[in-house]
Amino acid sequence: MSNDAARALHEAIVESLALPASSRVNQRVPKKMLAEYGGATATDRRLLTEGIEEAHWLAAIKPATAAVPAWRDEVREYLEVAVLSVELRASHARATQLQRLTELVHRAVPYPVLLILLTPGAVELSLAHKRAAQNEAGKVVLDGDIVSLALDAGLSHPASLLAALPVDAQPHTHLHALYQGWMDCLIAAQAERVTGSFSVAVTPDQAAIRRAALLEHQRLELEAARLRALAAKETQIAKRVEQNLALQRLQGELTAVRARLQ
Repeated sequence: MSNDAARALHEAIVESLALPASSRVNQRVPKKMLAEYGGATATDRRLLTEGIEEAHWLAAIKPATAAVPAWRDEVREYLEVAVLSVELRASHARATQLQRLTELVHRAVPYPVLLILLTPGAVELSLAHKRAAQNEAGKVVLDGDIVSLALDAGLSHPASLLAALPVDAQPHTHLHALYQGWMDCLIAAQAERVTGSFSVAVTPDQAAIRRAALLEHQRLELEAARLRALAAKETQIAKRVEQNLALQRLQGELTAVRARLQ
């Protein structure tokens, strides 16, 4: 995907969110602020200041701006959901840097974030739940894995995903449910790459099953690739037969996992 196409997709994603006018912030976020709150080490702080071209706080989704109630339990407090857009420099868009920068930006903001990350030639969406830190009063930490989706040549026109993203299309029971709705949209798009069909989970249990199936599918695909590489190099017929049988078993497991992604 060209840089122009990536920027166009970025704009299409922002537009598809249909953010309430009352929630719009549209303020530039100083990189030094992200570095101060997101960088635990000098290396991380340097990565944030040198890797980010610019960052913008697009919207604050909260009871007063979107008519969605706040949500609290014993360890979490969702008073607001932030929508951020961050553009990375080409010099810091390698996969390892991208992964680390994504994590650091999520850590830098005390609220759960819908992060739209623009890189040269690609756009990535990511979300991560948050909870109160166990040993540090007043501090918030990531709660579970970051769910992310890279939109590149493989899914350059994600019509189904864009249609599912509007704020009004998400659950409005409370802010945690709304945020989980966005996360379920990303998981549905991940599943679409395997199954060819897009459908958002309708229950929390279905979403959890699909997320676990995606992780299992990724593990099995990596194992299948490893076995195929070994079989291609193997000179002993008996070992090659053994590896091919293992591959057949893996294919059966992959078929079963794909059924859980529907």
